Amino acid sequence: MSFIKSHWQLLALTALVFALWQTPVVVPLKILIVFLHELSHAIAAWLTGGSVEQISLSSDQGGFAITRGGSRFAILSAGYLGSLLLGAALLLLALRSTADRAVTALLGAVMLAVTALYIRDLFAAVFCLATGLALLGMARFLGHGANDMVLRVIGLSSLIYVPYDIFDDTIARAGQRSDAYMLAAEFGGPTVLWGGLWLVISLGVIALCLWQVLGTQTNINFHRTP
Repeated sequence: MSFIKSHWQLLALTALVFALWQTPVVVPLKILIVFLHELSHAIAAWLTGGSVEQISLSSDQGGFAITRGGSRFAILSAGYLGSLLLGAALLLLALRSTADRAVTALLGAVMLAVTALYIRDLFAAVFCLATGLALLGMARFLGHGANDMVLRVIGLSSLIYVPYDIFDDTIARAGQRSDAYMLAAEFGGPTVLWGGLWLVISLGVIALCLWQVLGTQTNINFHRTP
């Protein structure tokens, strides 16, 4: 009972995300996580000496990042795992820091910068522009508790979505063109090997994140001064 009392908000939020997972309500969250996926490809390209030509998102929760140079191994591996790490970081920052408004604003600013520099198609531009402005508005006009909740929702959704996406894209449908499919084609080994490895790593990251998260009380005090 003490565990439930200490974490009831987080447990309720997780249950709500699961309950709404197959409904249109969660689609914007899924597309946002796809944005984190493509952003992770871009970050890997930059960190390994490459550049980014274009980033795109689609309404059917797809997307792509066109990069030039850099480490192909790192870039292809970064999509799923990078978006998971970004989601875990957002969740941990929400739970373990008081910088929620700054983190929300930073995420919004990153989305606007990516829109201006790398997005060329209408849907992706509208989605990223609207989401980026919404996040900046939340950071400016809403208090600590509301921004904390926004980051928790994004972080938890990433922890839920990424392992499912890895399994669906690289194991259940191994013949589909995916990051693991391209990695297998360029570096050898079957698609399911890379997908399985990423799935194990993702579950390990989630376990570590939960170990950090559930160590102390996680409920939000909405009466706290912003």
